[in-house]
Amino acid sequence: MLPDSRLDQLLARHAEIEHALSGSPDAEAYVRLSREFAELSPLIERVKALRAAERERDGARALMEDAAGDPEMAALARAEADELDGRIEELTREVRLALLPRDAMDERGVILEVRAGTGGDEAALFAGDLFRMYERFAALNGWSVEVLSMNEGAAGGFKEIAAALHGKGAYAKLKFESGVHRVQRVPDTEASGRIHTSAATVAVLPEVEEVDIAIDEGDLRIDVFRASGAGGQHVNKTESAVRITHLPTGTVVAVQDERSQHKNKARAMAMLRARIYEAEREKRDSARAADRKLQVGSGDRSERIRTYNFPQGRVTDHRIGLTLHKLPEVLAGDALGELVEALVTEHQAALLAEAEGLDRGAA
Repeated sequence: MLPDSRLDQLLARHAEIEHALSGSPDAEAYVRLSREFAELSPLIERVKALRAAERERDGARALMEDAAGDPEMAALARAEADELDGRIEELTREVRLALLPRDAMDERGVILEVRAGTGGDEAALFAGDLFRMYERFAALNGWSVEVLSMNEGAAGGFKEIAAALHGKGAYAKLKFESGVHRVQRVPDTEASGRIHTSAATVAVLPEVEEVDIAIDEGDLRIDVFRASGAGGQHVNKTESAVRITHLPTGTVVAVQDERSQHKNKARAMAMLRARIYEAEREKRDSARAADRKLQVGSGDRSERIRTYNFPQGRVTDHRIGLTLHKLPEVLAGDALGELVEALVTEHQAALLAEAEGLDRGAA
């Protein structure tokens, strides 16, 4: 059962905000109240629908008792009550989901980092495949992609690449992608047709704003140097590349893709904020996560989470035991959403199970 007092409080708060908005709040208060009203409204609609269904069900049950001498009427009332019980169960689950604690970063964009692991050139090619998969998935979701830094592989693909995916809700959809992705396929250079296994590591970090984390300028060592690699003669003539070291944690980021030192520094700071924020959050949540086991996987980047098997045309997510025989569609970004939705659903189910256990314990 859902706690009625909690639902009553939410209904009262929604009505209070509605009344305040109908008055003449100042601009700042209007924005704050409007945001809270918009966040509450979908939940309130479900709560009102749940309460209405419960009233109708109670009415149907009362009619069953009143029609005890009329079997036909009693049967109709019983059928209606049974149908409403199913509707109430569905609405109760929807309200429970809406009441679950939300990750404060879910609505943010992400910093996506893909690095080739074991497998040499083949791993770099696979890292390129993965990055393009996320790039296409971003396009399908209406997010923009900004490459922050890259180091190309000798035979193609990337030794490593980092990009910002700007779009509302990107972190909510991609946060379970962190970990080791493994590929099994026959490389183009393999004459005997032997299957090789390679790997790439994916890290998904929420985009972090300056207000989210305080970084003392005195804790930073900033080095500028001449960029190397592709880009023509210009990159070797100016010291536009930037390396930032966060001394307390030893975190290092380097960006050299833009000709502007200022732009490279801004990109490097965005990556640094994301990495430090995530490290602090992992440290803060590690004990709780170990106790509750609520994450889909540990989020550990060393954990093998998924295998892409080319000979069999399948993709298997090892955390939830899901296999899709749609490897081309997954790598094209089209079917990645099926994996994402399954991971989110599994996580929500674990949260619901814990919430229901707490409710039973409190009863």
